[in-house]
Amino acid sequence: MTDARPPYAGTRYPRIAELKAFTDHIATGWATDPVPANPVAGAAEAAHAHRRRLSERLPGEMIVVHSGTAPTRNDDNTYAFRPDSDFVWLTGCQAEDAALVMTPRPGGHDARLHIPPPFRPGETGFFRDMNHGELWVGASPGLPAWAEALQIDVAPLRDLEDADLKGALTIQTVDPSFAADHGLEPSELLDRHLSVLRMVKDAWEIEQMRLAVDTTVEGFAAVAREIPRAIGDGTGEGLGERWLQGTFDRHARTHGNGVGYTTIVGSGPNAPILHWVRCDGPVLPDAALLLDMGVEADSLYTADVTRTLPASGTFSPQQREVHDLVERAHRAGMAQIRPGVQYLDFHFAAMEVIAQGLHDWGLLPVSVDESLSPEGQFHRRYLACGIGHHLGLDVHDCSHAEYDDYMAADLEPGVVMTVEPGLYFHANDLTVPPELRGIGVRLEDDLLVTEDGAEVLSGALPIDAAGVEAWTQARLREAA
Repeated sequence: MTDARPPYAGTRYPRIAELKAFTDHIATGWATDPVPANPVAGAAEAAHAHRRRLSERLPGEMIVVHSGTAPTRNDDNTYAFRPDSDFVWLTGCQAEDAALVMTPRPGGHDARLHIPPPFRPGETGFFRDMNHGELWVGASPGLPAWAEALQIDVAPLRDLEDADLKGALTIQTVDPSFAADHGLEPSELLDRHLSVLRMVKDAWEIEQMRLAVDTTVEGFAAVAREIPRAIGDGTGEGLGERWLQGTFDRHARTHGNGVGYTTIVGSGPNAPILHWVRCDGPVLPDAALLLDMGVEADSLYTADVTRTLPASGTFSPQQREVHDLVERAHRAGMAQIRPGVQYLDFHFAAMEVIAQGLHDWGLLPVSVDESLSPEGQFHRRYLACGIGHHLGLDVHDCSHAEYDDYMAADLEPGVVMTVEPGLYFHANDLTVPPELRGIGVRLEDDLLVTEDGAEVLSGALPIDAAGVEAWTQARLREAA
C-alpha cells in the first residue's frame, strides 16, 4: 500500500495526459467500426439546390456560414446543441462548430464544408475533449463519411486557421468566437438574401413541413388524453400544466428532433399570457386550456399549431362566445391566403372581424373605423401580438427579410405560413366584464400556398367550437 496520491482524477487537467502508462493503456484495445453520417433523406440534394440559388444572388462574393456552438447553461454544462438554420438550409449538416465556405469562381461558387474531426482512440483528445472526444460523445462519423453523405467537399475545421476570410459575407447570428478568429463582420445583405430565398419552400421542404405538422397533430391528441391526470381529483393533487407540457415535449423528442419552440400550456388565467412557457400552474377543470405546440422534425423543420380546448370537454357560454369570434376572424384571415394576394391582407381581414366583434360587445371606446385606423388600434389591447408569420426551419421563419420582401410582398406557391388570431382577456383587465376575465383563446393553423389557393396542413384539428368539443371529448374517452 502506498501513500502516494495519483494526479487529479479528471481528464480535462493536463497531469493525467502526461502519464505514459495511462495514455498507452487507453490508446489501445478499442473496436473502430466506421460510423456513417446519416443526414435526413433528401437533405443533401435540397442543400445543393439551395447553395446554387444563393450563388446566383451573390455572384463574386465569398460566403461563410458557421453552424454555431452550444451555449453555456451553467459552469461547464451546455444546452443541447441546435445548428444555425441558415447553415442547415445550405448544407443538410447538423454538426457543431462546422463552417461552410463558398468561394466565388466564374459562373458560381465552389463549396467546402469544414468540420472538426472526431478524436479517435490513440489521440489525447479522445479522453480529454468533451465536445469531440469519442470517449465523451460516442463514436462519430469522420470527414469522409460526411463527404459521402452530403456530396460536398469536406475538410478539417483547422484548415481554416490560416485561411483569409476577411471581407467574406457571414450571417448576423455567426458564433462570436468564430467571427473574431477570422475577422468576419455580420452581413445584413446575406441575411436578407437567405431570408427571401427561404420564404418559398421546395418540394422536399414541403414534405418535411407536412411531417412536422402531422406529428404535431398527433401530439395534441396525446396531450388531450392526459388532461384528466393534469386536473387530478380537484383537491390540488393534479399534475398541472407541467405534465401536459412534458407530455408534448416527450412526444416531440420521441417522434422528431424535439420541440420547435418552448411549448405553451396555459389554463384559465394563464391562457391570455402570450408566452406562458413557465407552465407551472394547475389545470382548472372548468377553464379553457390554450395549447401552442410544435414538433421539430429530424430535418429541423417545425410546425406551429394552437388550439384552445375545454378541459371539461364543454365550453362555458362565455368561453364559447370568445371562441366563436376568434374562429370567425381565423376563417376571414385564412380566406386571404392565395397566390397574388399581399401578405398582410390576412392580418387586416382578421382584425376587421375582431374589431367589429369587440365593438358589438361594447368593449371599444370608439367606432370600428376609428379603432382600425392607424391612429387608433384600440382593439389591439386584447390582441397585441401579430397574427401570423412565415414558418420553416425557424418558427418565425425568414425574419431578417426587409419589410418590402416580407410584409409588402405578394404570396406565391410554396410559401408556408401561420394564421393565428386570438383574444386575450387578462384576469386583471378591468376594461372587460368579470365573466370574460381570465379567458384566452387562440386558433393557429399552418397553411401552404398552392397554385390556386391554400392547403391547411393542420386541418386534421377542428377549429369550430362544436368540433373542438367533440374532438376533446373523444380524447377524454380514450383516456378513461
